[in-house]
Amino acid sequence: MKMGVLGAVAALAVSVSPAAAQDRPDQKAFFGLYKELVETNTVVNVGSCTKAAAQIATRMKAAGFADAELTSFAVPEHPEDGGLVVVMAGSDARAKPMLLLGHIDVVAAKREDWARDPFKLVEEGGYYYGRGTIDDKAQSAIWADTLIRLRQSGFKPRRTIKLALTCGEETTFAFNGAEWLAKNKPDLIAAEFAFNEGGGGRLDESGKRQILSLQVGEKAAQNYTFVATNPGGHSSQPVPDNAIYELMDAVEKVRGYSFPVKFNDTTRVFFTKMAGTVPAATGDAMRRLLADPTDAAAAAIVSRDKAANSTLRTTCVATLLAAGHAENALPQRATANVNCRIFPGESVDQTLAKLQELAGPKVKVTANQPVRPTGLPVPLDPKIVKPIETLAAKHFPGIPVLPTMSTGATDGIFLEAIGIPVYGVPGTFVDPNMSGVHGLNERILVKSLYDSRDYLFDLVKLFATAK
Repeated sequence: MKMGVLGAVAALAVSVSPAAAQDRPDQKAFFGLYKELVETNTVVNVGSCTKAAAQIATRMKAAGFADAELTSFAVPEHPEDGGLVVVMAGSDARAKPMLLLGHIDVVAAKREDWARDPFKLVEEGGYYYGRGTIDDKAQSAIWADTLIRLRQSGFKPRRTIKLALTCGEETTFAFNGAEWLAKNKPDLIAAEFAFNEGGGGRLDESGKRQILSLQVGEKAAQNYTFVATNPGGHSSQPVPDNAIYELMDAVEKVRGYSFPVKFNDTTRVFFTKMAGTVPAATGDAMRRLLADPTDAAAAAIVSRDKAANSTLRTTCVATLLAAGHAENALPQRATANVNCRIFPGESVDQTLAKLQELAGPKVKVTANQPVRPTGLPVPLDPKIVKPIETLAAKHFPGIPVLPTMSTGATDGIFLEAIGIPVYGVPGTFVDPNMSGVHGLNERILVKSLYDSRDYLFDLVKLFATAK
């Protein structure tokens, strides 16, 4: 039978068995957990986070965790979107707990679009392929495996270690486990700080390590709806008062507006360090902008890079349009969705006010539900940052750790809203194209996964024993 190109590629792939992973016994045990998690479909409204969390709970019990240390949770309205909280008690009641956060839901993946089955872990060319192999099942599996290893070894932490595996991070309108815990079980997850996704590391095109990222703070994601309405009429008798044109004018105003440049502790350190690594003209513009955030000429130069532009300010962009009801009728309604990523410290309402000002009186702007919490600045606390950097120098010698503010969004924002600073830890290196995260053929280097596991295990032990 003739096989298409995608089918031929899939046929060449090697189905992974534990023997294909790594040689150490502890690595083989981890591989089983990781493989099971990746191969359990957790796409919202399709798969089951509840099933995935229960599988991990079973492994926890087999490692010696008591029922009292495990809290499975779900709500009746969303029975398949459940999660798991694990509490490993520390020996010093004066030491505040630490929290490990991971989300076990994944972005949807269509089999017909992928070269391999997205819900079968496949090893090929030194990579593991599958939906969630990075985002976020790599770190979630590492967190769960870390607690299992600590319990099996008889390790006694000084501070309590908590683990929260949740669902709903990838879908705006889904039940969000981290948000639910923050609102309904804050004492269960209370911690001095939390470690989360959002950091990592970057490889160059040849697979060489370039830089490590420590996420310290993030923007808040918020959608807004622009609506223009009109009585309409017959298209044979057009008038200037047209809902589509009014909406277009409003969207064009958003396109042409740049929110003011702002810095916080994290982005100030980020741009200070970056200024010495970029072309001279760009580096000079970064230094000028750090000295004077109102320097428009410097901002224009730095903002040519889309990532730098987003790091400097709140950004808003039109992402969806809908208008009209018939091809031969004047439009009675035109709508646009504008997606904003709001700089920490700025509120949803402040951004709404600016968007309404830009849209003008003929277009109504509203903030869509759900409204996420205001992003809060996270401190560059030396007690957190220095040990992370020191341990990274041991595991990844010569690779700098750069503090970054995420221009996307994670579930960390819900924890920060209840007073838990969240840090996206480094350690997991990915390709410069993001290795298919949220796209096709998501993959992670086998070596990167196991190197990350070793680093994060040591990191948890280090903070669990630190005074």
